[in-house]
Amino acid sequence: MSSLSSRARWSVAVIAAFLGGLILASGFDWTHYGFAQGKPTNSQIQPLADASNAFVAIADHVTPAVVSIEMEYKNDQTSRSRTLPRNIPPEMREFFDRFGDQGQAPPTTGGQGSGFIVSKDGYILTNNHVVTREDHTTPVDRVIVHLLDHRSFRARVVGNDPTTDVAVLKIEGANLPVLPLGNDRNSRVGEWVLAIGNPLGLDFTVTAGIISAKGRSLNGLNQSRYAISDLIQTDAAINPGNSGGPLVNQHGEVIGMNSAIASQNGFNAGYGFAIPITLAKRVMEDIIKHGRARVPAIGVQITDATEDDAAVAGLKQISGVLVGGFAENGTPAEKAGMQAGDVIISADGETVDRVSTLQRIVRNHEPGDNIPVEVMRRGEKKSFSVKLMEAPADTPRRQLADATPDGAGAPTASVVTNSTLGISLKPVTGAMAEQAKMAVRYRGVQVTDVTTFG
Repeated sequence: MSSLSSRARWSVAVIAAFLGGLILASGFDWTHYGFAQGKPTNSQIQPLADASNAFVAIADHVTPAVVSIEMEYKNDQTSRSRTLPRNIPPEMREFFDRFGDQGQAPPTTGGQGSGFIVSKDGYILTNNHVVTREDHTTPVDRVIVHLLDHRSFRARVVGNDPTTDVAVLKIEGANLPVLPLGNDRNSRVGEWVLAIGNPLGLDFTVTAGIISAKGRSLNGLNQSRYAISDLIQTDAAINPGNSGGPLVNQHGEVIGMNSAIASQNGFNAGYGFAIPITLAKRVMEDIIKHGRARVPAIGVQITDATEDDAAVAGLKQISGVLVGGFAENGTPAEKAGMQAGDVIISADGETVDRVSTLQRIVRNHEPGDNIPVEVMRRGEKKSFSVKLMEAPADTPRRQLADATPDGAGAPTASVVTNSTLGISLKPVTGAMAEQAKMAVRYRGVQVTDVTTFG
């Protein structure tokens, strides 16, 4: 009995010690009752709370200076295309064509977009396509902007530039909230950003994401002779109606103006694109000061250098921009001494690694400025001073502008006959190459005639 009683007392003591240990551990927050952990600790929650509070503070600071834009213009009764809503998805257009009213356009067409106030005296930045007709050039007849505080203003279109998709509005008001403009060049891929606008009629909507990429181009979105490919890509949700709204960084500074989305159906599919604010600001200043956006250019056809291009030029790494030709006869680059086949490696003291980098450097200047340009030519580095020209006013103005993309605008060359070979040759022009879908590095000459020897 004594041994049994002793074992019983020992078992009770062990159980009591175990329970006591649990109580003691829970008192020091070493563990919790049960098998599953409870809610996160304060130290775990705090970083999330800080991030959430930061988004709240940015939204509170930025949203009052964002505007909702309504536009309206009288329709051309002879044009059926204007009977369609501005943001109708492509797959719905056939439905409207088949079952819509047959031929009678409504008296007016309206639309909605976004913008943001950038000065106390009422200048507003927005997209060109928000405040122009279907030709993307002619301003609409009526623009009304609405503020978060329920005030509304009739706005005047100061100017617009289809090449960069930037437009400037002006309203007259007092105590207007203003957004600070940041420097998109300091932003990095992976940083948090907020997009604010009026998507799908949902006024003053805030979405969050990161910068997904920089220096993006939208192939096929705009086609013109001078093309920019330096857009900011973000996964913050952007939809029709967001156009013209700000993309802001963690400091509440605007680093971009939302302009386009990558989508198969016209709605958000994960990625949106914003015009860098440094470019938009320069266009705005040009419009206000000169009445138009002046597009500086060096006048070359350019593509990113390939491995073969770099090897021919004598580069140790695949980098730089290949000069494929000249936009027209006598461009600044041609006058300076640059040649087709040169690979541009620096401009204005900055390394040029791709087309978008060169375009950004050039667009930071004004026509008439001289910038130093370095190229590699068959293993030899050459330096030139290039005086920037203003892109011709008759250039199709839908694309974002600076340098001429692959295949556009090469001058027509004369035919050269070689009697020894018995053939007549002429260079492949930009138009011919574009039609044949030929890359710059595959262009050569066209055989126009062959002599038969007897």
